Parts: sequence; structure tokens; C-alpha cells
Amino acid sequence: MEPKLRESVTDGIATVVIANPAKRNAMSAGMWRALPDVLERLAADPAVRVLVLTGEGDTFCAGADIAALREPGDEQQRLAVRAEEALAAFPKPTLAAVRGFCVGGGSQLAAACDLRFAEEGARFGVTPAKLGIVYPSSSTRRLAALVGPSAAKYLLFSGELIDAERALRTGLVDELHPAGELDKRVAEFCRVLASRSLLTQAAAKEFADGRTDRDAHWTEQARGSDDTAEGVAAFLERRPPRFTYGL
Repeated sequence: MEPKLRESVTDGIATVVIANPAKRNAMSAGMWRALPDVLERLAADPAVRVLVLTGEGDTFCAGADIAALREPGDEQQRLAVRAEEALAAFPKPTLAAVRGFCVGGGSQLAAACDLRFAEEGARFGVTPAKLGIVYPSSSTRRLAALVGPSAAKYLLFSGELIDAERALRTGLVDELHPAGELDKRVAEFCRVLASRSLLTQAAAKEFADGRTDRDAHWTEQARGSDDTAEGVAAFLERRPPRFTYGL
């Protein structure tokens, strides 16, 4: 089967599937190149409230296609960084649903998501030291912000894989679930996210990611939105809110 990214949207939840099962869902150059365009299209769709990134079958992503790294130049790394930055900049909540191996470029993509839910037995690794590759500065800073400098250095210096329990302790994973229960929990949590105010989520995402130049923007967005009034009214009337920001 040709390596590709599959996308679908159901009930406000967009799902992007990394599909390259012959190589444990390794990202080909074409897949790295396609991801920013897929994300741009989904970000512009008002029906999309949440995005889930996952892998086909029992593996999330085994990294970049190593065969492509034998080509001269650093085009593969530029493509990976561009894809990672596009994922990190997605203006709505993002969640990586991880089974099996989440290694190299797979960990790079998972770290660029807002949240990571994993299945027991998942394995995580950041492996450039095994290949003599300088890990991108933006990716290194994102990993260190997520798990702390010491855990980031452990992963980067050694290239060793860690199990899901250790990933949970370090903050690389937010929730860990028994085999067979990950999809149910991801769907349940994404329905919760899709029901909440995108105004709140979008502003919180920028602030949590370190933006310091958008206070006035979000104050103005809040003034022009009905979400606050709707949220308060729904609370007082004991009914689910019907938020409209972004629709």
C-alpha cells in the first residue's frame, strides 16, 4: 500500500491516520510534505473542533523513513520540522493517540500535539544519537518544555526507548490506558473537548505555548463573542451550552 495520510471528520472530531504499515508507519518524504496542507484544510473547516493524530494498526509511527536519510542534504529534516511546526500551530486542540512504537519522527509529531494518550505497551524514543543526526533546535526545545531538561537529555543523549509508564511519569504521556480501551477513551474525551468553548481553548493554547503578544487580540475576540453569555446562561439554566465561536 502506498504510504499516505488518511483524514476524516465525524461529529466535530478530525482524525488523521499515519498509514505506512509496511514500515511501521514511518513517515515518507511525501507524507511529511503533505501534512501541513492537510492541517491547513482541517483548521479552516468550521466543523472541526478537535484533531486526533494516530497510526494505522498497532503502531503510531516508527519515525522517518530511514532510507530517505541516505539522500544528500537535509531536506528530510526541513520537511519534518515544517510538519511539526504546522501541527504545533494548529489552532484547535490536538491529541496523539499512541499504540506501539512512537519513535524518532513519531515522537516529534506526538510532542507537537497538545495532549498524548497512550495504550499500555507503547514505547517511546527520540533516536537521532543512533544516527549521528543533530535534532532540530525547535524540536529539542519543545521536548524539553514538555518533559523537562533532564528527561529530554536522557532521551536525546541515549536514544533509548522508554515504556509507557515512564513516559507517563515524565509528562510525555498524559493518560495511559489498558489494551483495547484507548479508542473509547479518546472518543469520549474528544467529545468533551468538542463541547467546550473554542474561544477559551484557542486563547489558552496560545498562552500556554508562550505567546506574549496576543492579550489584546483575545480580549477583543472575547468581547465580540457570545460564548461567555451563553456559558453563563447555560450554567444557570442547567443545560449544555451551545458555543458558537469559530462556527
